[in-house]
Amino acid sequence: MSLAQNLTNKATPNNSDEIDLGKLFGILVDNRWNIIVITLLFTFIGITYALLATPIYKADALIQVEQKSTGMPALGGDMADLFSSESTATTEIEIIKSRMVLGETVDKLNLTIVATPNYMPVIGKGLARLTGDSESIAVSRFLLPDSAQQNGYVLTVTNSKDGDYTLANADGREVLKGQVGKLAENKGISLLVTDVNAKNDATFTLSKISRLDAIQGLQRDLSVGERGKQTGILQLSMTGENRTKIKEILNDISQNYFLQNVERNSAEAEKSLVFLKKHLPEIKTQLNNAEDKLNHYRQLNESVDLNLEAKSALEVMVNVESQLNELTFKESDISQRFTKEHPAYIALLDKRKTLLSEKARLNKRVEKLPKTQQEILRLTRNVEVNQQIYVELLNKVQELSIVKASTVGNVRILDTAQSYSQAVKPKKALIVVLATLLGCMLSVAIALLRAAFHKGVETPDQIEEIGLPVYASIPLSDSQTELLKKQKGKNLTVEQTLLSVYNPADLSVEALRSLRTSLHFAMMEAKNNVLMVSGPSPGIGKSFVSVNLASVIAKAGQKVLVIDADMRKGRMETQLCTDNKPGLSDYLCGKQDFGSIVRETGVNGLEFIPRGDTPPNPSELLMHPRFKTLIEWAGEHYDMVIVDTPPILAVTDAAIVGAHVGTTLLVGRFEQNTVKEIEVAKQRFEQNGIEVKGFILNAIVRKASSTYGGNYGYYNYSYDSK
Repeated sequence: MSLAQNLTNKATPNNSDEIDLGKLFGILVDNRWNIIVITLLFTFIGITYALLATPIYKADALIQVEQKSTGMPALGGDMADLFSSESTATTEIEIIKSRMVLGETVDKLNLTIVATPNYMPVIGKGLARLTGDSESIAVSRFLLPDSAQQNGYVLTVTNSKDGDYTLANADGREVLKGQVGKLAENKGISLLVTDVNAKNDATFTLSKISRLDAIQGLQRDLSVGERGKQTGILQLSMTGENRTKIKEILNDISQNYFLQNVERNSAEAEKSLVFLKKHLPEIKTQLNNAEDKLNHYRQLNESVDLNLEAKSALEVMVNVESQLNELTFKESDISQRFTKEHPAYIALLDKRKTLLSEKARLNKRVEKLPKTQQEILRLTRNVEVNQQIYVELLNKVQELSIVKASTVGNVRILDTAQSYSQAVKPKKALIVVLATLLGCMLSVAIALLRAAFHKGVETPDQIEEIGLPVYASIPLSDSQTELLKKQKGKNLTVEQTLLSVYNPADLSVEALRSLRTSLHFAMMEAKNNVLMVSGPSPGIGKSFVSVNLASVIAKAGQKVLVIDADMRKGRMETQLCTDNKPGLSDYLCGKQDFGSIVRETGVNGLEFIPRGDTPPNPSELLMHPRFKTLIEWAGEHYDMVIVDTPPILAVTDAAIVGAHVGTTLLVGRFEQNTVKEIEVAKQRFEQNGIEVKGFILNAIVRKASSTYGGNYGYYNYSYDSK
């Protein structure tokens, strides 16, 4: 069942499933001051936090990663394909956040040194910022021995004018003295403070973290993302308290990334250039040897010339050898990128197989020539092939040299890092609004939960459901509250302490007059004129009801006696401005007689018997025949006898007294006593053979939840001369 239904069921006896919106609204109205106070408290907390929270600034930079060939585009062809570099944004982001790039920034900016000013906990930093007393320090060098502790050092400014300071370890032992701008060293500890902005006796905490920890901290703080989809534009951003510092860090990271990109692209050309220069002398040597062999053979055979058929075969063979050499270069490149199962690799191998077949066919064709022609053809072919290879290598060396010299990388810094002038955190207006809403929602939830779990009686209908008629509903009196404060004074009269005398027109007194009328008819069939007033628990107003009801009856012309039978905690004498000794306990002990314990009250027709001394055995005294004698005597000499007793659920005194009275009424307090308590109290009396005639609901408070929920009481209707 929902909370709203629980709240509705408290006010509606039929437990309807309909939500009583009026009841819910009334609960909020009743708790309006709590809701307002809690909401204002949260608003104040939100404002305080917004003012004291350290502003967090943001800096960002833009980098473009171009997908293009490295070097000069005019080279084209296979050379351009050999050094093409297509970097995805994800790859470049990981490179930027790598230890290779961030480590350079950590080393350059000394991010392994952590120096923070010490403020009052929680609010000190914010107050210092608001008052303009913020402190700062710049440490460019802080070296510690490996065996020394790495954190917890405290730097204390001893003379802010001259820049003197002392450094102490975590144990408070001084380890170093120094001055701003000068390197201080002692026992392996080296410290250089370049700037301090603080007053005398200001302290700073210095720590040395590992390089890896500093890099990981940068990785957490640095945010890198691609603007748009596949644009190649990377945005680097970082937040922090110091705008200058985060700007400097971002600029250094951008520059480090740019430089490594250039080095990475030129490294490919450098590697190939080294390889070619290494093999170029070998090819030169082979060319020289081939030329020497050809010249030597020509000299031996007196300069043999090739016929047309041999020249044609030579051209074809040289062309085939050239293509085979070219395939060798391509295979070297492809083998670094693909496996032999890749289609490009397979196509290259097929082409080589075709060229080798063509080479074999040409060799068979040459074998048909004369031996002299064959040898000249072979030697000439070797010369031309080696010469072609040598020239091609020379060309590639020149191209690679140009590529290396012209490498600019495929990264461009579009926007250098800039810090925003306004803080990105905290969002003060949003914090205040959220805090206010949170306070409002929390206070409303508390009000509804309290109402849902509160089981106190709120309406007479709840009592009548257990078969107990409600004789009166007495509203809470503001005048009675004033009288309770006055009762602590001395030399007071009954006109200053008893509500029915102090303010006869009070609504509570009017309710008691209604009760007086109801009792007149209820006691007609009673065995005597003695009325007992009891209740389930203490502090519910039994004595207030008893003494003021007696006063109202006495003012109607009847002679009334009030007996305070609560010999444990009774204090009815304070309302009647008299002493509690001698009293009922003294009479029951045999120390006093009737005449000595009855007191005049100052109200015509109303007399009073106080409780007397507090005895150790009140229940046993009430069981003495003297009490029965007292009740019989009082019934004969007074028109009405009202006996105020202790709560039935706490002690058995009320059950003992109930055996001697003719009418019994239960009193319960609004929102304090539960229906279950009242029902158990009624059953307790019935178990002792005492019939509870009716119930009095005391101290009813005017509540919007009752008004909007359809319940009405004395607050809704009043009738006076005004």
